[in-house]
Amino acid sequence: MGSQEVSTVDWQGKHVTVAGLGVSGIPAARALHERGALVTVVNDGDDERARAQAAELEALGITVRLGDGATLPPSTELVVTAPGWQPDKPLFLAAAEAGVPVWGDVELAWRLRGDNGKKAAPWLAVTGTNGKTTTVRMLASILEAAGLRTAAVGNIGVSLLDAVLGDTEYDVLAVELSSYQLHWAPSLRAHSAAVLNLAPDHLDWHGSMEAYAADKGRVYEGNTVACVYNVADPATEDLVREADVEEGCRAIGFTLGAPGPSQLGVVDGILVDRAFVTNRQKQAQELAEVTDVNPPAPHNIANALAAAALARAFGVEPAAVRDGLRAFRPDAHRIEHVADIGEVAYVDDSKATNTHATEASLAAYDSIVWIAGGLAKGATFDELVTGATKRLRGVVLMGADRALIHEALTRHAPEVPVVDLERTDTGAMSEAVARAAELARPGDTVLLAPACASMDMFTNYNKRGEAFADAVRARADESA
Repeated sequence: MGSQEVSTVDWQGKHVTVAGLGVSGIPAARALHERGALVTVVNDGDDERARAQAAELEALGITVRLGDGATLPPSTELVVTAPGWQPDKPLFLAAAEAGVPVWGDVELAWRLRGDNGKKAAPWLAVTGTNGKTTTVRMLASILEAAGLRTAAVGNIGVSLLDAVLGDTEYDVLAVELSSYQLHWAPSLRAHSAAVLNLAPDHLDWHGSMEAYAADKGRVYEGNTVACVYNVADPATEDLVREADVEEGCRAIGFTLGAPGPSQLGVVDGILVDRAFVTNRQKQAQELAEVTDVNPPAPHNIANALAAAALARAFGVEPAAVRDGLRAFRPDAHRIEHVADIGEVAYVDDSKATNTHATEASLAAYDSIVWIAGGLAKGATFDELVTGATKRLRGVVLMGADRALIHEALTRHAPEVPVVDLERTDTGAMSEAVARAAELARPGDTVLLAPACASMDMFTNYNKRGEAFADAVRARADESA
C-alpha cells in the first residue's frame, strides 16, 4: 500500500476483540461497532469504574468481559489493543497461534482515516525517548503559523481516533508516537518522521534495547519525504539506514552545531536550514534565532530543530517556523521557571523522570542545586553524575531510591554537599526547597529534575512539580 493511500476494510459482521477499557479501548470499540463489527471488549480489571464503562458499551450492544483479558474469544478475526498491553500476554500469544492479527489504536486510526468521507490528512510523526510532546507541540505551532489546519495528537493525550473520525478536516496532523504504539502499528506510513533520541527505557516491556530501538525505528517505514534523525545520537541515523522508505525520501539531520548539507543546525545563535534549500552545498536558510525558542536550553533547541525539519519537509516557509516557535509555550513541569528569589532561579523539570531527560536538564544551567530522587525504575546514575559534577553546587535527595543517587555522588562527586531527606510526607518538598535554598548562591539555579518516577511520594510527576512550585512561591511570598 502506498504511503498515503487510504485502506478500506469491510467491517460488517467482522468479529473484533478490543483489549482494554480506557482512553483508547472505548473509542475503538465504539468506532468499530458503528461500522458493523461484532465487538467483544476484554479487560483485566473488574472494579467499579470498569463496570460503569462496561455498562455504557453493553447498552450499545457491545459484549464486555471483565476480569478476563487473557482468553481469546472464539471467532476473533482481529484484536485491537490498548498500547500498554505487553506483547507476551496470553491473549496475544493465542492470537499469534491462531493467525489473528493484532493492531493498536494507532493502526486502527491509520486504517480508518478518510473512512467518514473527509480528506485523509498526512501525518508528521515524532518519537524518541525524551522530548516527544514538546517537539510535537512546537511542530503544531509552526504548522498553525503557516495557516494550516492541524492538531497535536497521539500519545500527547488527544486520541488519534477522535482526530481522524471527528468533524474537522485537517491539512496535516502532528503525531506523537510511543514505542508501545509503534509496536502495534504495522502499516503506518507517515509523510515524514523524526526519532529524537534513543536511551534505555521501557525495557521491561520490550525485552531488550534492540527490540525497543526497532519499535522506535518503525516510524520511518514508508516515509515519503524525510526521515529526521539526531546527528548527536548515531543510533537514530542507524534506524534511518535500516528503514524501507519510498523512493526519493531523504535523511535529514539536526544538530546543535553548524549543519552540513541535508542538515538543520545552529550558527552564531541562528537556527539554519541546509536541507530544504536550492543549493545544499553552498546555501543556508535562516529560520529563527535561538532566543525565539522557549526556553532556549540545549535539548529544547534540538526539539525546535526537529520540529522545524518536519515542517520544512511539509513545505512550510521559514517565517512560519520563526513565528510558530515564538508563539509556542511549553507544558507545565518541563524546564518551567517558577520564580527568582534572592538572585537564585527556581526551575521545575518534574517531567525529567529518567536519567536521559535529567542529563539534558542539567546541561541547561551552569551552577545548580539539584533536587532529585524517587523511583529509579532500574536506572543507574554514575554516568549522569559524572557528566554533571562540574555544574553541581549541591544536591538535595528525596524519595525511595535516593540512596542510588547518593552512592553515585559519593563515587564521582565526593566534594559536592548532599542533603539526604528521609521524610516522605507531603511536607517533604517544602523542606527540600528550603534546604536547596540554603545551599544556593546568587546566580545559581535550584533545579527539580528528579531522574526518577514520582509514584513513591506523589500521584504523578505533575503533582510533584506542583508541590515544588507551591513551596517556591510560598518562599517567595515570605521574602517579599
